[in-house]
Amino acid sequence: MLRSMYSGISGMRGFQTKLDVVGNNIANVNTTGFKKGRVTFQDMMSQTTQGAQAATADGSRGGVNPMQVGLGSQIGSIDNIHTQGFRQTTDNPLDFAIEGNGMFVVKQGDNTYYTRAGNFYLDDDDNLVNADGYYLQGLTENGEEMERIQLPEHQSFSISDDGAVNYVDLNGEPQVAGFIALANFSNPSGLEKTGNNLYLNSNNAGLILEDGNYNFAATGEMGQIVSGALEMSNVDLAEEFTEMIVSQRGFQANTRIITTSDEILQELVNLKR
Repeated sequence: MLRSMYSGISGMRGFQTKLDVVGNNIANVNTTGFKKGRVTFQDMMSQTTQGAQAATADGSRGGVNPMQVGLGSQIGSIDNIHTQGFRQTTDNPLDFAIEGNGMFVVKQGDNTYYTRAGNFYLDDDDNLVNADGYYLQGLTENGEEMERIQLPEHQSFSISDDGAVNYVDLNGEPQVAGFIALANFSNPSGLEKTGNNLYLNSNNAGLILEDGNYNFAATGEMGQIVSGALEMSNVDLAEEFTEMIVSQRGFQANTRIITTSDEILQELVNLKR
């Protein structure tokens, strides 16, 4: 009887965590570059009341399966799903969306972060920075890393799909300030969220470097950069509301297990009267 009560408690804990993740997804439905979370469950250990038995040597009896009672459920994983979010056109030339693989690289001091949020700006020194002032990392034409991309005084500028920051200088000559660097990961779900639409590399993310440096856009497996647009959240509200209903009913069902077990225990206590 007590086993069923503790199984109900484990189920309630799991569904509460699932509701927390669903709530975070819904809260970030309009967050630029946000990647939704997902919770998976797995069963806990089982109590074996009778082990498996092989068939007898003389063939008089066949094998017998084990008898086990499960002891509840637990969280198996909380994953970040890095599918493509829909693209929103902004017509701002410093808004970038990545179509395909890759993440922008931004740096603050010695700290390097990765993001799919492509809303960038020019600071007082004409460097490309994100909303927190972190410098957008770039590449030279030879593939060497640049600590920042500076856009000198110009008549006009544009961003190519390969990440080239093109501009026309004050003399009317076309120039290239650099290329926007992209980072690629074999397992982007292994990145660690740090808030502010930023991720940190981890031991399980699998950072892929090209000759020791970051990657050019629109080459190999890397996606292309679309200027004048932003990648929005990949949260599907219909899916999230469905998951919320499932979580709510699952939580209620587990509370009913505890209530029913308590009623049966009460009946056992009443036998003494």
